[in-house]
Amino acid sequence: MPSHSRVTRRRGLKAALAAAIPVSLSSTALSAGPARAGTDHRAPLRVMSFNLRYASTAEPHSWAARRPVTRALLHRERPHVIGTQEGLYQQVRDIEADLGTAYDWIGTGRAGGSRDEFMAVFYDTRRLAPEEYDHFWLSDTPDVIGSNTWGGGSIRMVTRVRFRDLPSGREFHLLNTHLDNHSQYARARAAALIAQRVAGLGTSLPLVVTGDFNVAAHNNPVYDTMLGAGLADTWDTAAKRSELYGTFHGYRPLTPGGDRIDWILATPGVTAHEARINTFSAHGQYPSDHLPVQASLTLG
Repeated sequence: MPSHSRVTRRRGLKAALAAAIPVSLSSTALSAGPARAGTDHRAPLRVMSFNLRYASTAEPHSWAARRPVTRALLHRERPHVIGTQEGLYQQVRDIEADLGTAYDWIGTGRAGGSRDEFMAVFYDTRRLAPEEYDHFWLSDTPDVIGSNTWGGGSIRMVTRVRFRDLPSGREFHLLNTHLDNHSQYARARAAALIAQRVAGLGTSLPLVVTGDFNVAAHNNPVYDTMLGAGLADTWDTAAKRSELYGTFHGYRPLTPGGDRIDWILATPGVTAHEARINTFSAHGQYPSDHLPVQASLTLG
């Protein structure tokens, strides 16, 4: 069953959902108090979508080799919110430790509990407070944990969080997902379900979507469905953009002008100041086989 429990100062995230969805995991309990001293309500919200590439021991791109580079990237960028894909439980815990105590996270394994990959959402507690969250699965039975009914190669899911932006008091929804890499049919059905859920949230709050969609922007019906749901591609709407690279590189040389399969979408009232494809590496090692995508946003 999905959860719609309100997160309060007295109930940590894990406790808030214990009765409704025991497989949901997070790190520490939070206090959703007033904005911290020194925060600026005019400062744009820094959003990142990052396919982590699941942790493995295979060299030369094992998680042990990539973790220090991932840590350096995140310390350099300090996003306020990160929608991640593919992270395994211990990998997610490693990132939690590397980000430090100012960050927390929300997520569950796509097979339930700590099993399989996570669509974990990390957030800076100095900037954002979660008010509620839930998960749904990309299938004909979206409230059934681990369901996969469209012939996809893997279980796929969405993590949704309603955040409060502490400096401004503005609330917004964030959805984080990873569509199937095997089946276009499964991707198309998944996009239609996400569009339906987006419509169900109404238009009173801004909405941001992060994800690895496994298809090229502007070149697939999945993209058309997502934009048809009333979302805009922040890469296209941003006032300023970095150089374009294909966001999946597979540890091969980067492809200038390549396909963007990782997107940050938002409702039209959200202003995108800058969009970036981050090419950070260290000593020839990339953090992942995907390049993180980033957007600097003002909520509408």
